[in-house]
Amino acid sequence: MAFEMSFGGTDDENAELRKLHAEVLENPDEFEIWEKLVRAAETQEGGLNRNSSPQAISSTRSVYDRFLAKFPLFFGYWKKYADLEFSIAGTEAAEMVYERGVASISNSADLWTNFCNFKVETSHDPDVIRELFERGAHCVGLDFLAHPFWDKYLEFEERLEAYDRIFAILGRVILIPMHQYARYFERYRQLAQSRPVQELIPSDRLAQFRAEIEMEGMQKPRTELEIDRELRARIDQYHLEIFSHTQTETTKRWTYEQEIKRPYFHVTELDEAQLVNWRKYLDFEEAEGNYQRTAFLYERCLVAAAYYEEFWLRFARWMFVQDNKQEEVRNIYQRASCLYLPISKPAIRIQYALFEEMSGRADVAEAIHEAILMNIPSHIETIISWANLQRRQGGLEAAIEVLKVQIDSEACDLHTKAAAVAHWAKLLWKIKGSADEARWVFKENQEWYLASKHFWSEWLFFELQQPTSAATESTQQTRIKQLHNDIRQTSHLTPEVRKELTHYYQVYLLERGGKDTAKEYMELDKEDNGSIFPNGFFDLAMNTENSVEGHMLSKQE
Repeated sequence: MAFEMSFGGTDDENAELRKLHAEVLENPDEFEIWEKLVRAAETQEGGLNRNSSPQAISSTRSVYDRFLAKFPLFFGYWKKYADLEFSIAGTEAAEMVYERGVASISNSADLWTNFCNFKVETSHDPDVIRELFERGAHCVGLDFLAHPFWDKYLEFEERLEAYDRIFAILGRVILIPMHQYARYFERYRQLAQSRPVQELIPSDRLAQFRAEIEMEGMQKPRTELEIDRELRARIDQYHLEIFSHTQTETTKRWTYEQEIKRPYFHVTELDEAQLVNWRKYLDFEEAEGNYQRTAFLYERCLVAAAYYEEFWLRFARWMFVQDNKQEEVRNIYQRASCLYLPISKPAIRIQYALFEEMSGRADVAEAIHEAILMNIPSHIETIISWANLQRRQGGLEAAIEVLKVQIDSEACDLHTKAAAVAHWAKLLWKIKGSADEARWVFKENQEWYLASKHFWSEWLFFELQQPTSAATESTQQTRIKQLHNDIRQTSHLTPEVRKELTHYYQVYLLERGGKDTAKEYMELDKEDNGSIFPNGFFDLAMNTENSVEGHMLSKQE
C-alpha cells in the first residue's frame, strides 16, 4: 500500500494511527481525519522530544509534511510543526520549517510574527534578525491587522536602543492604513521632536519650507532658534496632514474590514455575506488604483477564499491588464490549478491553457487539456476547447483527430461522445464550409446516439440553418421533413424531448412551409397536444424567441 508507515508508539497508539492513516488514504480531502491523524502522531510516546524513537519522529514528520502539502494555508500548523522540530532537532530544523511555512503562506502576518520572534530568541546577529524582519515587512507590512508584526519589529530595535531605526520604521508605518494606526503616529510625532529636521521630511519639501521662511524673514528678521521653531511647526503640520490622509484611508477600508469574519483559511465554506464583502472590497481597491494594495488584498482574499474559482479567475484577469506582469499571471494560474482548486473545477485550467497559448506555449496548453481529461474524461467543454486549440495551431484535421480520439475512448460517456460528434460536424460546416460532409457525419453516427437529445437537436438546428434558394428550398424541406420523421419514429428520445424538437419543426413550417403546411402543422399539434385547434398557435407565429432564428440567437448569447 502507498505510504506504508511504521509508527513508534504503544500498540494501542499504533492501532489508532494505522486506522486514521488508512482513512486519510481513502478520504484525502477530509480535514477532520487529517487533524486527528496529526494529533495522534505528535502525541506518540507521551509527546515527542529529542529522546523519542526514530520511528515516532519519522512518522510524525511524514504526517505533518503530507498534511501541510495538502493544506499549506493553515499557518497555525506551520508554527506547531516548527515548535515540534525545535523540541526534537533544534534551531536549524525549526527554522527550515518556518521558511517552508512563509513560502507557502507568505502573507500571513501571524506566521511572520512568530518566525521573527523565534529568530529574535535564537539568534545573536542583529543584522540577520533585521533582514528577516524586512522580509516580513515586504510580505505583510500592508496588512490591515499587521500591528503585532510591527510591534515585534519595534520591540526588537528597542532592545538594541536603535532609536534612529525605530524612527525610520515608524515613518513607514504611519503611511499605512491599518488598525491602531493612531498610536504609531503619536509615537512618531513624539520622537520627531528630538530628531534632526533632515530626518523628518523629504529633502525637496524641507528646502521648500526653508525658502518660504527665508522669504518671510526678509520683512521681519528672525533668530536661528525662531527659524528652527517655525520649520518644525511646519513639519509638524505636514505630518498632521499625513495622519489625516492615513485616517481617511483607514476609515474607507474599515467599512469592509469589519465585515471580514474569517480572515484565515479553512476547508469550510464562506457564507454569502462574506463573499459579497470580498467582492466589494476588491472593487474598492481596484478603483483606488494602487497596485501594491490591490495585489495584497487579492492575496489576503485568496487565503480565506482559496477554494473559490471566481476569485482566482478575477485575480488572474486583474493582473493580466497590469503592465509587464506575465510571470505573475502564470504564477496565479499555476497556484490555483496545482494547489487549491480541485480538478472538478476545470474553468481556471482552460483559461490557463488560453494564457499559455497566447504566450507561445501551445504545448503547455495542450498538456493542460490532457491533464484535465485524465481526471474527468467526459468533460465536453475541455474536449471542445482542446479541439479548438488544435484547430488554431494545427488546422482542421488536427481538431477532428482530437474529437475522434475522444469519440473512440471507452472512458467517455455517450452524452459526451454525442456532443463531440456534433462539434465535428460543426467544424466541417463552419470551418471547411462543407454542409454535405457535416451531414454525412450526423448520418453515419445516428445509430449510436438514438437517445441523445444533444445529437438530434444539433442535427435539426444544423439543417434548419442551411441557406436555400428558390431552386433548393424544396430539397431542403424534404431533408428536414425526413429528419423530423426520424426524430419522432426512429430515435429513442423521451416524449417530452420529441415534443420539444417538434415544436421547432412546427415553427419552421409556419415560417418557411408551402401551401400544405397548415395541414401538417395541425396534425402534429393534434398528436402532441390532443386538440384540433393548435395550442398557442398565435404565440408560435408571433413570438421571436420561438422562431428558429430566435432560438439560435439565444444559444449564441
